[in-house]
Amino acid sequence: MAFIAAGYALYTVFNNLFTAIFFGLIWGLLLFNLDRYIVSTLKKTGNALDEFIQATPRIILAVIIAIVIAKPLELKIFEKEINQVLLEEKNAMTLNNKAQLAEQFTPEIEVLNTQIKNLQNEITSKENEVNNLYNTYISEAEGTAGTKLLGKGPVYKEKREKHDAALADLQILKTENKAKILAAETKIAELQGDYNTQVVNTQPIINNFDGLMARINALNKLPWLPSFFIFLLFLAIETAPIFAKLISPKGVYDFKLEDEEDTVKNLMLQNKHQRAALLNTENTLNDNVYSNIENNEELYAYKSKKARELLQMQADAFYKKQKSIL
Repeated sequence: MAFIAAGYALYTVFNNLFTAIFFGLIWGLLLFNLDRYIVSTLKKTGNALDEFIQATPRIILAVIIAIVIAKPLELKIFEKEINQVLLEEKNAMTLNNKAQLAEQFTPEIEVLNTQIKNLQNEITSKENEVNNLYNTYISEAEGTAGTKLLGKGPVYKEKREKHDAALADLQILKTENKAKILAAETKIAELQGDYNTQVVNTQPIINNFDGLMARINALNKLPWLPSFFIFLLFLAIETAPIFAKLISPKGVYDFKLEDEEDTVKNLMLQNKHQRAALLNTENTLNDNVYSNIENNEELYAYKSKKARELLQMQADAFYKKQKSIL
């Protein structure tokens, strides 16, 4: 199970089958030996409290192992539900991403749209002015307004000239404003193109938002009870050997282990005692040897002779040194 769990988790991370199998196998062997070590190192002492205290660190370790094994398997078991949660999150992220990108371009686009609207309003206002001047000089010619004289008199000509001048201004204004509007629309198209490009470039990041951590977070958003029972299942599997060891009486293995430990312990104590006895014997022999040598007159005379020679050599050396100074 540890191999399967680790293999799936690593496949989610590396997206490579051989890498997942290789490291999953290593992880499985590691946990296998760790479980074996946890159970085999529990010693039966005959005291339930001592045995439980001894097993407490191993129980904690078993809980950690159960969590590590259960979580990847939960990801696989609830894969469809997790994919649904991730899809909703990706959709929300896509909308948020578009909104954030739009905030970079919308203000400038709105300014350009306002400019276009103002330019169009200028044209419309000028057209209304020209139309009013047209109606004025036509009414003057028909005699229905103004001087109310039928015909094209001086007043008509004056009003016609105003209309023609305004019409010429309108044509110039249309030409200028249309060029400005075209430039603004081109700029808007460029901004919208940049916006669409950034949306397209950032979308793969959102689409790839399905890694191990994202899936774990999505799993945490699902109802907790099914995941909790799966965790309890693996916790029971991991801790069952430990509790079975605690409640079971001493077996053949325990007696053999105790006998082996006693044998090694006694051997170590015996070696220690022998080394201590050997040291004491050696010290006693050395004391006796030096005690006998202490009263040896020949050795005393030899050392006295050497000491006398050494003193003479020191005196000669001191004399030569003082003489060289003088």
